[in-house]
Amino acid sequence: MNEVELQPVPNGISGRISVPGDKSISHRSVIFSSLAEGTSKISNFLTGEDCLRTIQAFREFGVEIEQEGTDVTVYGNGLSALKAPTNPINFGNSGTTARLMSGVLAALPLFSTAYGDPSLSKRPMDRVVVPLSAMGAEVYGREDARLLPLAFNGKKLMGTTIEMNVKSAQVKSALLLAGMLADGETTVIEKGTTRNHTEMLMSQYGVDLNQSGNKLTIPGNQQPKASDLRVPGDISSAAFFIVAAAITPNSELTIENVGLNPTRNGILTALEQMGASIEVTETEKIGHEPVGKVKISFSALKAVTIEGDLVPNLIDEIPILALAATQAEGTTVIKDAKELKVKETDRIEAVVNNLNGIGAQVEATEDGMIIYGPTPLSGGRLHSYGDHRIGMMGAIASLISEAPVTINDKDCINISYPNFFEHLEEVCK
Repeated sequence: MNEVELQPVPNGISGRISVPGDKSISHRSVIFSSLAEGTSKISNFLTGEDCLRTIQAFREFGVEIEQEGTDVTVYGNGLSALKAPTNPINFGNSGTTARLMSGVLAALPLFSTAYGDPSLSKRPMDRVVVPLSAMGAEVYGREDARLLPLAFNGKKLMGTTIEMNVKSAQVKSALLLAGMLADGETTVIEKGTTRNHTEMLMSQYGVDLNQSGNKLTIPGNQQPKASDLRVPGDISSAAFFIVAAAITPNSELTIENVGLNPTRNGILTALEQMGASIEVTETEKIGHEPVGKVKISFSALKAVTIEGDLVPNLIDEIPILALAATQAEGTTVIKDAKELKVKETDRIEAVVNNLNGIGAQVEATEDGMIIYGPTPLSGGRLHSYGDHRIGMMGAIASLISEAPVTINDKDCINISYPNFFEHLEEVCK
């Protein structure tokens, strides 16, 4: 049966762990390596289902990619060697694959089609298709190409200036990838700061990019060059164990080799504002990415308001941050987070329903939620909705619940954290 019952942990959690490779960087490293000339070796690659979709997508284009555990070798032969896929590309549940690959598929002079699972097929693709169309892209699909499946009549695009109307690193990345392959110069003007892994990797793979404030300008007709890369640990995966130690009495935990990119570390900022006991040490840089360790101990938390520019920096961590807020003194407000509605599921609804179902007091709002704390958690059944981050939120809630928590569709956690339950068991000993 695809469910698990997890017991409370009265004695706290402790130890040292290293979380899997960063999901965002793993996707992007395969994209650049597959488009590049030369052989690229990627280590600490995230072997979650989503990232494997990106590997398979490029295999459909004739790129030879070897995977052995978390080591991936990509034998790139450059853009001219890519061949039109004979089969539709399956993006599975991966929104990152779908959005970033759209920028590539629209700009390659090849015809391709792509589809996703039922969840991904409900997520909006027009946020990528519309600006790509302004560059001359020909994309066809359901509801005027708003939804998958999509067909790409790939062609040489023309550089232009695009002002983004959503705060989305996926959309920005798709446009930068398309601009890299287009004729002329493409300028992308961001609505607000979003994660910058694509920009970091462009430098590593020899792609020219100019940034001035929120304006990114990329010259066209560029051929990436192969590069070796070690992927840092994923701060979004680490967030679950960071919160676990922060809210579970008698806990002290160290997470090593984790990415500390300042466009991704909003979870640390938010928890520090809540009074969490966190010690962050940068130990090295991998490429341009800062990497280090995070040590966290249990402490009393206080309510805060999460809003504005901080939200894109921690959008994927809001489910686990909401759990932390159920244990904070006072009323926590999360707003400006409407983007949660178009994730793997409507995460506002999923978080509110599940936390209330195990004893918390949470109200949904149009763009976030209000969380009243502290409240004891009673335990019970949690519905993951097939969303990995909702499933992991429930697992961490079990640590402090009065009774066990049962999580359905636990296998969805494999999307981003294949050895999550092993690590959970390890720190609970």
